[in-house]
Amino acid sequence: MVYQRIPIIEKTDVSILKESLTFPTSKRVARNRFLKAALTECLCLYEPGNVMHGVPNQSLINVYEKWGHGLFGMILCGNIPVDANHLEGPGNAIIEKKLDSPERLEGFKKMAKAGKSDGALFVAQLSHAGRQTPLAINKTPFSASDIHLTTSSRKFLVFGKPAALSLEQIKTEIIDKFAYAAEYCYKAGFDGVQAHGAHGYLLAQFLSPTTNKRTDKYGGSLENRTRIYVDVYNAIRERVPAETGFIVGVKLNSVEFQNEGLETSDAVEAAKIIDKAGYDFIEISGGTYEKLAFGNKKDSTIIREAFFDVFAEAIKKEVKHAIVYLTGGFRRCQGMVASIKGNSCDGIGLGRPATSEPNFPKKVVEDDVQSCADDYLDKFDFTMSTIASSIQMIDMSKQSIAECNGDPCKGIMDLSRQEVSEQFKERMLDFFQTTLSLANPEVPACLLLDFELEVKS
Repeated sequence: MVYQRIPIIEKTDVSILKESLTFPTSKRVARNRFLKAALTECLCLYEPGNVMHGVPNQSLINVYEKWGHGLFGMILCGNIPVDANHLEGPGNAIIEKKLDSPERLEGFKKMAKAGKSDGALFVAQLSHAGRQTPLAINKTPFSASDIHLTTSSRKFLVFGKPAALSLEQIKTEIIDKFAYAAEYCYKAGFDGVQAHGAHGYLLAQFLSPTTNKRTDKYGGSLENRTRIYVDVYNAIRERVPAETGFIVGVKLNSVEFQNEGLETSDAVEAAKIIDKAGYDFIEISGGTYEKLAFGNKKDSTIIREAFFDVFAEAIKKEVKHAIVYLTGGFRRCQGMVASIKGNSCDGIGLGRPATSEPNFPKKVVEDDVQSCADDYLDKFDFTMSTIASSIQMIDMSKQSIAECNGDPCKGIMDLSRQEVSEQFKERMLDFFQTTLSLANPEVPACLLLDFELEVKS
């Protein structure tokens, strides 16, 4: 139960949010415009060598049962790496041919069933971290070029110097693995996949001139830097044709935020190339580890509510076929409706609000709720809000929907209560001052978050 919601400016007619969306290539239909955006869960066993390493478990299934009963039109799961040596973090669910087993396939089948349990389309986000692979997992990760990632915004994240992929490796280690994982998801019962081409992960490392210094067919011009997105799509469709009704989408950054990074015009042209390839949907968000996109927003952008609304509008005007989702910053139905009516997007992605309230769309559609749960955290402190969402997902993982008597929100830390938010912030301050300061930089930071908060919902 949510104690307090974000105040609304005025009540909004939400009828447009209830409208269905038809994906142009697969012809599948999402029942409404709400997208549960991908959030990294890190709930699977992390034990390389164990047959259950990276296999969806009951904890992860419980989480997707909750979202599966939230009346989303489409649900995206968090990072599923296509290479066990290039995880986004320990605890990722993993799909790779060398790890295949009956236990793994069964785990993914159960996960797919949970996400689809109440009629949502369930799409798996496939990723490859590239140079953003934590040092403890891979000291010499692959990337488009050998540009080392150092961070100023998150000093507890440490990465190894990457090795540039050869042309042969791009085919065998990247394109083929994305295609294999997509077919695997199809066999497991997912409705589609999303290629993660944003947030500084491997595909984005090819797209950005900051991280791509290649001189072959995958480097130089924008068309060349976008080529891997097209090749991944085509390889997936060779294994799972559009006639199967399998959805294939992509996630793009709003901007790379580096001196040599993408300009809006570059990203619009890249989106046009990706749209022409045949992708069913393009999800727009932003931010990378190198320079997070969640601070210093222009006042006009904050008023429009979505962090990347202006950027998405430029893309939406040029994309002729794909459905465009916009993720990041939506908290009120008024802003959601305005972005759709203003032709910035077709659908609304909700990430962190969906951990506070897994059934928010249901409350909008059935109860005319007008805004998300409020909290007493810094709205632009990405690290703090990410940790809060991670803890809420842990709360979601502890019981099945049946054990919660059908209430997806049962047992979730309610940060809309000021006393809960204050206790959470105190615990986080202690965490950053003690635990992280004493941590070995080769130990992935997310493994240090395994603790119980002494807070009450």
